[in-house]
Formats: sequence, C-alpha cells, structure tokens
Amino acid sequence: MSAQSVLLAGEWATSAGTSTFQAANPATREALPDAYPVSPWDEIERAIRSAHEASKTMRGWPGERFAGFLEAYADGIEARTDDLVEMAAAETALPAEPRLRNVELPRTTNQLRLAAAAARDGSWTTPTIDSANNIRSLYGPIGPVAVFGPNNFPFAFNSIAGGDFAAAVAAGNPVIAKGHSSHPGTTRIFGEVALSAAQSAEMPAGFIQLIYRTSHEDGARFVSHPLMGATGYTGSRQAGLVLKEAADRAGKPIYLELSSINPVIVLPGVLQERFDDVVEQFCTSCLMGTGQFCTNPGLVVLVDNDKSREFVTAVADRFQNAPVGTMLGEGVERSFQEGVKAIQAAGATLVTGGEAGGGTGFSCQNTLLQVDGNTFLGNSEALQTEAFGNGSLMVIAQDAEQLVAIADGFEGNLTGCIYSANDGSDDSLYDQVAPALRSCVGRLLNDTMPTGVAVSPAMNHGGPFPATGHPAFTAVGIPASIHRFSMLQCYDKVRAHRLPAALQDKNPTGSVWRFIDGTWSQADVGS
Repeated sequence: MSAQSVLLAGEWATSAGTSTFQAANPATREALPDAYPVSPWDEIERAIRSAHEASKTMRGWPGERFAGFLEAYADGIEARTDDLVEMAAAETALPAEPRLRNVELPRTTNQLRLAAAAARDGSWTTPTIDSANNIRSLYGPIGPVAVFGPNNFPFAFNSIAGGDFAAAVAAGNPVIAKGHSSHPGTTRIFGEVALSAAQSAEMPAGFIQLIYRTSHEDGARFVSHPLMGATGYTGSRQAGLVLKEAADRAGKPIYLELSSINPVIVLPGVLQERFDDVVEQFCTSCLMGTGQFCTNPGLVVLVDNDKSREFVTAVADRFQNAPVGTMLGEGVERSFQEGVKAIQAAGATLVTGGEAGGGTGFSCQNTLLQVDGNTFLGNSEALQTEAFGNGSLMVIAQDAEQLVAIADGFEGNLTGCIYSANDGSDDSLYDQVAPALRSCVGRLLNDTMPTGVAVSPAMNHGGPFPATGHPAFTAVGIPASIHRFSMLQCYDKVRAHRLPAALQDKNPTGSVWRFIDGTWSQADVGS
C-alpha cells in the first residue's frame, strides 16, 4: 500500500520512510484505507533546514505579509468545509453537526483571522521606547516552530491549522506541523489548503511543512535541533515530558499542555439552593464529548452531609442512564481504564461504571468514583491521576476545614471552579477556599463548568505544572498566545534609520500601541 505524501519545502513529496500507519474509525474500530508514512530523521532534518531558510528570507517582513496568508488560509478552509467535516467525522467519530461543522470549524477560522488582525496591527510586539537613553525593544519571530497537535480537537488544535499554528505564524515564523496519528487525513486536507494559501501569498518554500509521525527518538531530536526556534505541544504528560527533557537540554523553549483534572468545589449552601441545576450542569459537562476535553471536570469536592451524599447518588443515576459515547481511539479507551484502575488502587471506590464497552466502537461506561477526604489527603498525588474520558472522582471532605486542606493540595490545573449559594451563606467558606484554588489553576470559575474555552484576549488556557510546562503562558487568547513563539529584541543606541519601523520615532501606522517613556501611547515619540 502506497503512503500519502508529506509536505516538504513547498511541495508534496513521497516520503523516504519505510514504515506506515493507518488511522481507525473509532465508531467501527476498523482501519481507514489511507496509509501515512513515518518520516525518517533525514526527512525531518530536511524540513528543519528548509524552515530555517524560510526564516532567514522572512526576516524583517511586516505583519501584513503573515496576515494576508492567514486570511487566505481561513477562506480556503471554509471552501473545503464539506471535505474536512467528512474526513474528521470518520477519523474521530465526533458529530459532524453541530460539533465539527457548526462549532469547531468556525472557531478555527476565527482564530486564524484574529491572529491575522494581531499580526497586521503589530501591537502584540509591545514596542517599548526609552527615549532618554535611546534604548528600544520589541518582540519578534524566534525561528522555525514545531507544532504537535492533540487527538481531541481535529480542527481547533490541529498542528497545521489550530491555535498554536496561528500564533506561531502571526509572530512571523515558519511552522513544521507534526500531525496526530488519529486524524492524519484531516490534517492532510488542511495541508493542501495551507500550501495553496502560502503560494498565493508568495511565502517561501519552507514556510509551512507537514509530516505525520516520527519515532520517539527522532521526535526528541526534532525539538532539540540547533536550528529550531520553539515547539508547541498538546498531548499526554508522558510523551510531553520526554520532549521537554530533550528541548531543555538544548536550551530550546517548548510550550506544553499536558494533563488536568480541573477540580470543581461545591460548597454546602449551593446544594440547598439549586441542587438539580448543579447536578445537571456537572453531568452535562462531564459526559459532553465523552469527557474528551482538556477542561473536563475530573474531580469534585463536597463537604460530607446528607445533601452531598444525595448529590453523589443523583450523579450516579444520571451516569447510569445516560448514553455512552464513542472515544477517539483505542489508546484513549485503554488509558481511561488504566486511569480508573490507578485511582481505585489509590483508595477510591467505584460508584458506577468502570468497564470497557457500553457504547459504539471504542468506549467505556460512564464512570463515577468516590473517596473520603482523609484518604485523599493521604494519597493525593495518585488520586489526581487523570482519567481522560467520561468519568470523575467525588472527594467527600469531613468538614469545611478539610475541604480547604484538600484545595491546598491540588496539583496545577488548567481550571478550577467553585459553586456557591447566591444568598451569601457560602461566602465565608468561599473566602477561605478560593485563594488555595487560585494558586493552582490558570482559570478560576464561579458557578459554571469549565468545558467551554472562549477565544478571548483575556482567556488563559494554561496553568501550573502538570497542566502545562510554564504557568506564565496561554495556548488560547490572542495576542498573549503569540508571545510563546517570539523573542525579545533590544536595540541599544542603534541609529534611527536602522531601527524596525515600530521602534522609530514616528508611529508607522498611527495605531500601534507603544510603551513610550513609561506611558502607553499611539503617538509619535516626542509629540
């Protein structure tokens, strides 16, 4: 069986790899017909060197050049909507409508257009001017960027179309996309559109490239190569930390999104006030998309009382009677079962579910576990094992004091949520628990589940380790996400005509925000 081509140096080429793989349809467990290559090291290095040449060509290019590409790409994606939705539905078993066509694809093109607007405006570069000392700085491109996309968002986080890709391009960098093995066909279609957009925008040959799979050893060499600028990775903690170790040894920045259980703390008063609403919101959030979201609520903390025990019973009943969704693949099915078993081995008891099957194709029963607060505090690391899928752990604190202690022991997470009563009866406890939760989550929510991630400039889709590899950065939210793929460039007493346009005395567009002598301004220097 011949393998699909890889995108190298501006053209589709037959891979030199001798090994191939096929994606599977999760709903049928059957392999899909197309084969894709595992790229050998020589091929990966060719992509790196081509990207490096492209990076040199693009030095000093204005943001308008990258904005034009991103907008043309978004238009091209919309023209291929039917092809993309059909392929992604086959490769992931995610619903064609509304999930793929009406929600995720529009989010993807919106991200690209937001990145284009930021690239064109240029304020993301944060031009900073000390006129008295004639020292000036701004953020600029870092060089070739590798993007490793995840399995659960075939559009919005795709390695050649998603948020990391958009941010890297907006910063002025070439991108080498490493596709995810669960949806290579979807990624190939994106690659076709990206190449067409790059050619129409007259970008250099190595600007956008695509390979589908590497060996583990070559993946580590890839992210640590001397010519690479940075890497964006979303996926498992185990694989991500291997890449991080290699990148760190070489002094190369790598931005990781790893694992997160997204704790939800339900205070006593809210269950008295709106019990059914909290049950409904939690069950909907936890089981949505078969729980395959990085912000899925994988742990709930309650204070032990009759209403909390009733809450666990009500959730278990909903789980037992809700449909069981299809998982993204055999690996997800297997890792979910392993996670559930690890949580049980750490001291939790199974309330419902826990077995494979129950749905169509790759699936596991809707699963609920429970543990008391003392056991959790005695083995908190193991009991925070991520079971990525349609399951959650209920932690029952013996009293309010222990609830705060539990919150103090959480690992880093993307999100954390507190549900509290509207009548003020929970306010005192909220004031105790919120600071503890705040310190270990990137995004703190009140009275809403964490599964939605708005594409907003104020959004933080990040958090302390192990949610990510660095707590100061976000994978969602432009312009903040662009900074991951940039470097701070300082010009000390450089002659005026040699400065980048954004650092010269005259504001190049009249609209770029610059930090001039301690004040944010759109004016010219000295005006």
